[in-house]
Amino acid sequence: MSKQNMQEDLASVIAQLEKDCQETPESVRAHHHLGLVYRKAGRLEDAVKELERAIEIDDQNADSYVNLGAIYFEMGDLDKALALNEKALTQLVKPAQAHVNIGLIHQHRGEIKEAISSYIKSTVHDPGFSMAWVNLASVQIMAADYPAALAAGRKAVELDPEFAMAHNNLAVALYFNKDYSEAKKVLDKAISLGYKPEPKFVEALSQEIK
Repeated sequence: MSKQNMQEDLASVIAQLEKDCQETPESVRAHHHLGLVYRKAGRLEDAVKELERAIEIDDQNADSYVNLGAIYFEMGDLDKALALNEKALTQLVKPAQAHVNIGLIHQHRGEIKEAISSYIKSTVHDPGFSMAWVNLASVQIMAADYPAALAAGRKAVELDPEFAMAHNNLAVALYFNKDYSEAKKVLDKAISLGYKPEPKFVEALSQEIK
């Protein structure tokens, strides 16, 4: 599908959802979905308004808190993003995604211990959530806990063998555990899956396997 066709499809979906919101102004579902489509279209301020409206109608609507938090994260307002995801935690039956979102916020702030804690909580709530393991490997590398990073990286790849970032993070963990030949194989797999690794890492690894 061409970019123009995608834009036309989005415009059509937005028009229908805007109509739905006008016809059923108290519909949480309509406002929530319109917010998500606005976000996909890059209309973040409009997306914020719709998700805030969904929360105004139903302040127990956990999904709107999570998605609104994700938008504020994209907009760089980490304080609002954190508050919204923490609010979602009090309402979600399955809070794994919210814990990952909170972990990302801490990671961006350089709060590594807090990020590790959040990602671990996510894996406890949903051991099969590969993104939690991918991110956990990343921050454990930042914390120089290389054996733990290796275990998390292997788990991520086991759960989702086609997840390019999982292979990249495992390759980095293998590198820091001094298993350079295996790191090269895993990095090649990440690249074959479409991942673009950090050039400095590629160079550092190449120096070790000459």
